[in-house]
Amino acid sequence: MAVREILTGMPWWVKWIVVPVIAIVVFGGLIASVIAFVIGLLFKVLIFVILVGGIVFVVRKFMSSSSSRGDW
Repeated sequence: MAVREILTGMPWWVKWIVVPVIAIVVFGGLIASVIAFVIGLLFKVLIFVILVGGIVFVVRKFMSSSSSRGDW
């Protein structure tokens, strides 16, 4: 409630320009590290999905070719 009372008397440019710029300067490193973590995690998940899909494809291909040969 105190913040709202403080900002009530301020001009619009303080509320909409100065305060967000200060927040970005103060928390910019934190925001950037969170974004980098999320992008890195998504990349690792993508690599995992590609590798598992490739292994499933190779195993199915091998199993279908070995079952079509028949018994020894």
